[in-house]
Amino acid sequence: MNTVSVRLLSSLVLMAASFSASAGPTVVGALEVKGVFNEKIGPAPQCASTLGGKLAGHGETADGTPVAFVGGDCFAQSGTTFTFSNGKFILLYPNGDQIFANYGGQFVPTGAGTAYVMNGGTFTITGGTGTYFHATGGGSLSGTEDLSNGAGTIGLSGRAYYKPK
Repeated sequence: MNTVSVRLLSSLVLMAASFSASAGPTVVGALEVKGVFNEKIGPAPQCASTLGGKLAGHGETADGTPVAFVGGDCFAQSGTTFTFSNGKFILLYPNGDQIFANYGGQFVPTGAGTAYVMNGGTFTITGGTGTYFHATGGGSLSGTEDLSNGAGTIGLSGRAYYKPK
């Protein structure tokens, strides 16, 4: 093997080692959020039902970090059940980090007026910014909503997989 080939091979090995060391191990972090939101229902031509909801809210993580979130989804009514689908939300942290996710599920009546409870809600993390750049993961959604005014509660419980900065 000539000197140029040995140097090239050595350089490639060092670059690969450097890259894998800087990538670091994947972190698996619990993603637990409790909060409140308000949803506005309106026309959504991108939805098969032509109806959708836009929501905004705030809450905190299990360790007390305040977060805000915004999102939107499509929904359809079947009897007394409301199915929400094609949902997308952004979870915003005070330091500027964000988590992007898709979500869906159903709201079913509680039997108390216009109060509904979430059933079968799930979310899938599709990426993010900062700490959560290229994050994956997901989990379950829980919560309530008063359909007369759009006020609700929400809980996220799952895992986030990401590479530390």
